[in-house]
Amino acid sequence: QINFVACQLFALLAAFWFRIYLSPSHASSAVRHAFATLFGIYFAVFCFGWYSIHLFVLVMMNYGIMNMASIPNIHRYSFVVAMGYLTLCHISRIYIFHYGILTTDFSGPLMIITQKITTLACQLHDGIGRQAEELTAEQNRLAVKSRPSLLEYLSYLLNFMSIIAGPCSNYKDYIAFIEGRHVHMKLLEVNWKQKGYDRLPDPSPTGAVMYKLCITLASLILFLTLTKNFPMAYIIDDEFLDKTPFLSRLGYLYVVTQAAKPKYYFAWTLADAVNNAAGYGFSGVDERGTFRWDLLSNLNIWNIETATSFKMYIENWNIQTAAWLKRVCYDRAPWYPTALTFILSALWHGIYPGYYFTFLTGILITLAARAIRNNCRHYFLSSVPLKIAYDVVTWAVTQLAVCYTVAPFVMLAVEPTIKFYKSVYFHMHILSILVLLLLPIRPQTHSVRRAQNQAMLNSIKSK
Repeated sequence: QINFVACQLFALLAAFWFRIYLSPSHASSAVRHAFATLFGIYFAVFCFGWYSIHLFVLVMMNYGIMNMASIPNIHRYSFVVAMGYLTLCHISRIYIFHYGILTTDFSGPLMIITQKITTLACQLHDGIGRQAEELTAEQNRLAVKSRPSLLEYLSYLLNFMSIIAGPCSNYKDYIAFIEGRHVHMKLLEVNWKQKGYDRLPDPSPTGAVMYKLCITLASLILFLTLTKNFPMAYIIDDEFLDKTPFLSRLGYLYVVTQAAKPKYYFAWTLADAVNNAAGYGFSGVDERGTFRWDLLSNLNIWNIETATSFKMYIENWNIQTAAWLKRVCYDRAPWYPTALTFILSALWHGIYPGYYFTFLTGILITLAARAIRNNCRHYFLSSVPLKIAYDVVTWAVTQLAVCYTVAPFVMLAVEPTIKFYKSVYFHMHILSILVLLLLPIRPQTHSVRRAQNQAMLNSIKSK
């Protein structure tokens, strides 16, 4: 943990230096690629020592696949090799470390690299191996038309801005950043002459970085003060279960889940700030004319804490991983995309049983929540009081459903997970199954989704 924080703080300083002294106007793309790669390799070795060899082995194995495999199969081979190697590493760690005590946990960077490898492979397959009319609007935009050089490939996967904590970004966005086109491309989407500008503005990330560092500091303070005082293990303590009523246990479950969040807020917001400090992450201008630096943001804290649906919560938590799952699995799955996406997410996280309890439970609750929303929400939109009441109830149910779902993710092992679910009478599982029996939903088929995607593409082209 000390190495992680030290590396990320050093990366923050290096990012500012990179943006000022190695900007596209001062250095060539090759120099920027080389600097980002070498510093990334150094950070990996500093943090993980010899364990970092796993990162480099996986990177080079997939570089060989990318250059030797046929385009129609490049995404399949890359996916199988990357996920297979990651899974083997997850399994090997079980025999080295105890549950939750990961003193040399190299899996985090390996998970990010797996995301990037499979993202690039799918986008390369889209760009070379498929026709434009077969792709969604987003797939067309992100499709990669030629195989990257070795330097570009290594820079994308191992750059110092994302090697430790991510996030995963799209290959074309990263290359545009290195070549100095990243901000310019987004600014061209706005008619600046109508806004009174004679030339394109030059947005600075400094304000966004300072704001995110404030969030990082607040998250660190909350982590140091709350997390240790409200351990998740207490919700299965025998004395606690014997003396605490059911509703009070649910209330405490919410508290301990809240206490577990700051470490994620800290790590992801700091990683976002590092990328912004280097000049990467500009996403355009909002309707108020404010420059946005959230292209790589991994969470939206306000939307998480005020989510009124399971879907809304998931979409604002670990955003870049959700985007990766959508691009490599959900959009490409021939059937049951929701279930397959949750299963892939569990496999990507590791082999601890708690992960599978969480994501399999998540499938049930997601489908049940979708059924309730589709069948009931419209009845509450006729008046403001009804809508407010609906939002309050759905907020409370969503927050408790999330707490119920993620508890095994923190506990990891089977025994405490079963003990926890027994203590709350498996109520969310039972309610979700009843909802699905009473309000069944039909899974969206691949052909239907393809038709919808094509309609969206045609609409965009017509504009």
